[in-house]
Formats: sequence, C-alpha cells, structure tokens
Amino acid sequence: MLVVQKYGGTSVGDLERIANVARRVAASHDEGNKVVVVVSAMAGETDRLINMARKIVDRPSEREMDVLLSTGEQVSIALLAITLESMGYSARSYCGWQIPVVTDSAFCSARIEEVNKSSILSDLEKGRIVIVAGFQGVDQDGNITTLGRGGSDTSAVAVAAALKADRCEIYTDVDGVYTTDPNISARAHKLKKIAYEEMLEMASLGAKVLNTRAVEFAMRHEVPLTVLSSFNFHDGTLVTKEDLDMEKESVTAVTCNLKEAKITLSGVQDRPGVASRLFSALAESNVVVDMIIQNASAQGITDISFTLPEADLAKSMDIVRRVKDQLGAKDVAGTDDIAKVSIIGLGMRSHSGVASKMFTVLADEGINIEMISTSEIKLSCVINKKYAELAVRALHEAFGLDKSPQSG
Repeated sequence: MLVVQKYGGTSVGDLERIANVARRVAASHDEGNKVVVVVSAMAGETDRLINMARKIVDRPSEREMDVLLSTGEQVSIALLAITLESMGYSARSYCGWQIPVVTDSAFCSARIEEVNKSSILSDLEKGRIVIVAGFQGVDQDGNITTLGRGGSDTSAVAVAAALKADRCEIYTDVDGVYTTDPNISARAHKLKKIAYEEMLEMASLGAKVLNTRAVEFAMRHEVPLTVLSSFNFHDGTLVTKEDLDMEKESVTAVTCNLKEAKITLSGVQDRPGVASRLFSALAESNVVVDMIIQNASAQGITDISFTLPEADLAKSMDIVRRVKDQLGAKDVAGTDDIAKVSIIGLGMRSHSGVASKMFTVLADEGINIEMISTSEIKLSCVINKKYAELAVRALHEAFGLDKSPQSG
C-alpha cells in the first residue's frame, strides 16, 4: 500500500516530536507500506522568519520572502531524514524544487500545476522512505515559490494525487474534525466522516483543521483524507465523497473566523464598470474577496462593502484608496473588528427553516448581523468580533450538535 503522511508544524516542533513522527513513519513502513512523508516547518519558524524580514522593511519583496520562508521546511525534512537514518531506515529528503513541485509564479500564494513523481517512485522502489518539503515549489523560471499559509496540506494532497496513493493521512494537533472548535465549546463532538463539500466550506469559513486548497484538490482528484493527531492513536475523521447518511442532519458544524476584515467604499457612482474596476484591482494583487454587498442605489449613489482576509487589509486599503477617485467614491473605511460565524451541512439542501432559526438564535442573544452570505450547504453572518464565541455556542446548542448522532 502506498501511503502519504503529512505532519504539521506542531508535530515537528522540536527534536523529541520529530523523533515521535519518525517512529510513526517507521511503524507504517514496517507494516509493508511504501511511505511518503510531507512535512511543515517547525512550529513558530515561519513567523520567526517573517518577523526577521519585517524588521528590515515593512513589505519585503514577495519573491525574496519565498526564498526565505522555504528554509523552514528544509530544516524539518533534513532533521526527520537524519532521525530515521539513525533508527536504521533508508530515508531521503527533497525540497519542492528538487522533485520538482511545479507551480505558477504567484509568490507567497502559488498554485501547484504539476508534481513530477519519477524521483519519488524510484526511491520507493529502492525501499526508501521519501520526505518532501511541504508548502513550497518552483515556477517555470526556476524561482522558489510558496503556497501560502497551510500550504503543506495542499502539497500532501497533490503528492498523493500524483502517486495515486491508497491513503493520505493528515496528522495535526487535533484528532479529527469537530462539530465546532472544542476551545470554544466543550460540548463539540468529533465527526467520524464528512463530505468533501462540507469540509471545503468549513475550511474556507475558519476551521483550522485543513487548508481550503487541499480540500479542493482532494475533491477534484478524489483523494480520501483522514485527519488524525500525531500525539495519540485515536480514530480520526475521514473526508470523503458524499453518502446518503450525510443529509440526515440539517447542520453538521458551526465555524467561526476571527481573521476577517471588511472594507466599505461609500458614495460610489452607480454606473456600469465600477465593481469591475474595483475588484480587478484587488485581484491583480492576489487579494481573495469573500462577501460582497452593494446597497440599493439612491440618486445614482451607492455603497459597496466586502470582506477579505485580515492579513490583506492594509494592502487592500492602499489599493482601494488608489482607485477611489477613479470610481467617484466619497470615502473608504476598513475594520478588522468583525467575525464570520457560519453553519454548514449537506442537509441544508433539504431542510427548511434553517436560516430563520439561525437569525432567531442570534437575535435572542442580542447579536446584530452586518452581512449575510449563503450557498446550498452554508449560511454565514458577519458580526462584531466580541460576540463570536457566544454566537458559536448558541448555534451549536440550538442545532443539537452537542448531542449529534453523527459524532464519534
């Protein structure tokens, strides 16, 4: 059996934890599996490198940041390979550019285009354990690139898809996917399985267990994922294709994203092309916009509000200010004092009254809704950040997730 295992930064946070990972990898190899390991940088290392660069300049070159940040994974893959070899196993580590993992040229948020599997397969045939640096790749011009935060998940799924692996195991500091963040609600339950679509919504809406792009990749290539803890041997959560049982409950999970920001462009001339010019300028700088609301026009004037990642607020405010006059807008305001609370579930497609129930629960808690976004299987509300945890607990209880029969 060919198994791809991914270990996050907390799992390789120090030499003792790297030794623990090595023992898990060796155990899988001893069972007769061909094992490929994808590893993140040691916990805190990426932030340390970012802070070093920002002590020199507020906004370093994105190309040079990729060169800098890619060194974090290089340390962890080498230490894991050295540890396995000290245990008597044949292991070989590879940086992304050595495989190569080929990406586009969007520095700091590159997308994988191809994984060359020949060197990995050659080593596996020789009985070696292959260790691949997550989070990084190389573009067509030979530049080192990185995939953005959480990119090691995407690396692992891409490698598993390229190799047609039998299993892709994502090891982290939690032992599965829960109905909500256990740090917010002590009554959160672990799910035995969850559909790709639900996991994709959860990942995009604040659940930190899996990276959004990793779930997209897994769904597209039908790579079954199992989320497990590297610190215990509990059963994890299987992320897989939808089955009939998954629609029995109207809501599967409640998520909360505190890393959101909102920009409002007020007094905008309501004419064709305004939204296109605004959001094209943001797209050119790789800013991912989420919710968008345009108010009803009054005397040819309107307001446009949208949400985006908190990390992109400063950059986006600069962009919007630059295009403000071109759009005939009066003012620009930005805030990160918001949170996005969401409910997710395949059953929302066939259960009525879910939206009204959510709005009633929030109203009963005195929580004002600033923006609303929906899809077939999710409903999101932007609220004031200080009410986020209260909202999550109230919704989790109201939809019966504290005693969900799906949980394991």
